[in-house]
Amino acid sequence: MLKIHGTSMSRAGRALWAADELGIKFEHVPTGIGAAGSRQPAHMKINPNGHVPAIEDDGTVVWESMAINLYLADKYGKAPFWPSTPEGRAHAYQWSFWGMTEVEPHLLTVFLNRVMLPKEQRNEKAVDAALEALKAPLKVLDDHLKSHDYLLGKDYTIADLNLASVLMLAPMAGVDFSAVPKAKAWLDKCLERPAAQKSRTYK
Repeated sequence: MLKIHGTSMSRAGRALWAADELGIKFEHVPTGIGAAGSRQPAHMKINPNGHVPAIEDDGTVVWESMAINLYLADKYGKAPFWPSTPEGRAHAYQWSFWGMTEVEPHLLTVFLNRVMLPKEQRNEKAVDAALEALKAPLKVLDDHLKSHDYLLGKDYTIADLNLASVLMLAPMAGVDFSAVPKAKAWLDKCLERPAAQKSRTYK
């Protein structure tokens, strides 16, 4: 049986979302971040980097959240959720990696300095710079969605799940989406999915 190590309060949330979206039976292994969780020797044997998520699937161990989700979609998914063509899969990889490289670093800066860090450690200049840096990728997304219901066309796919799992921090961090209404509507639609909502309940 598939085992998912992590918590919904980490990047493991996207793996939990993918598993529920795919209807996979799995065991959730609650694993926090740091010395009391992901740095414990038992977990380090699974992921020597000491991070979550990690999965065990019939003897196969995978870590790195996007790699996990693409693996799960490839093994357990069917079209259209997992695209059936090389071109479709390439675009699924494209948007997934784009979310990690173009969006997530800036979004994490905003989230950390608005939500996670103690007030005395927060850096508003860093927030302002990150919000400015987010404008360009959000416009790219918004422009794309003006002619697409979802990232790859008319159907919801693993690309949508992966990118939405990155952007789900934006509402919590108070990021203003007023200039990108198509992106906002798409994100809301993704986050309203039952599997997305269920994924947030794993502790």
